[in-house]
Amino acid sequence: MDGMFWIAIAQTIVSAAFMLTGAGLVLAGAIGVIRLPDFYTRLHAAGVTDTLGAELIIVGLIIQSGFTLVSVKLILLGLIVFLTSPTSTHAVANAAYRSGLKPLLRRWRSDETRGTPQ
Repeated sequence: MDGMFWIAIAQTIVSAAFMLTGAGLVLAGAIGVIRLPDFYTRLHAAGVTDTLGAELIIVGLIIQSGFTLVSVKLILLGLIVFLTSPTSTHAVANAAYRSGLKPLLRRWRSDETRGTPQ
C-alpha cells in the first residue's frame, strides 16, 4: 500500500477524534443544562461546552476537508462562533441579572439526600 493511503487513514482518524470529542462536550453541556439547579449555572454549562464543542467539531471538519475553499469557509465559521458564542452568553446572563433574576446562593440539595442528619 502506498503512502497516500496511510495519510488518508490518519487524516480520517484524527478528524473523527476531534469531531467525537466535540460531540461529547456538546452532550455534556446538554446534560448540564438538564441537571444544574439555576439559570446561571445552566447558562455557564451551555456556553462553555457549546463553544469548545463546536470549535472541535469544526476543526475535525477542516482536517477532513483538506486544504480547499471549504476549509477557508470553515475557518471563518469557527472564528464567528468563537467570537459570538461567549458574547451572546454574557449578554443573556447580564440581561437576566438586570431584570432581577438572582443567582441561587444556597445548597441546592437537601441534607437528607446526602445522608447527613439536620
